[in-house]
Amino acid sequence: MSAKGVDLELKKAFQELQAKVLDTTQKLKLADLQIDSLTKTIQHAQLTQHEVKSYPSDINMYNGVGRMFLLTSSDDIVKMLTEKIESSRTKIKDLETSKAYLERSMKDSEENLRELVASKQKDR
Repeated sequence: MSAKGVDLELKKAFQELQAKVLDTTQKLKLADLQIDSLTKTIQHAQLTQHEVKSYPSDINMYNGVGRMFLLTSSDDIVKMLTEKIESSRTKIKDLETSKAYLERSMKDSEENLRELVASKQKDR
């Protein structure tokens, strides 16, 4: 194969890697933002839950639903907040798993490119 063909192959591989790195970086940033948002949601729900538990359990409270408020028992509100916390934690675990996969994928692509460059240098 000519040197020009090798250079074109390496150039194409570098462009593909660059596109993949940019895409992966954007996905990682998005995942970090989502994790931060979910963490804040958990903290807010925990604080609200703590306040609701400080009142007697037989008191009814208003729960905001869209543009209206519904009279709800404090036990139901605590249960709803607990479910919100658990679902947020599950989503965070899923996002962290996704982040780990993306990072491994990017490292594999970089390693493949290094191997390609090394093999091309040996051929010369």
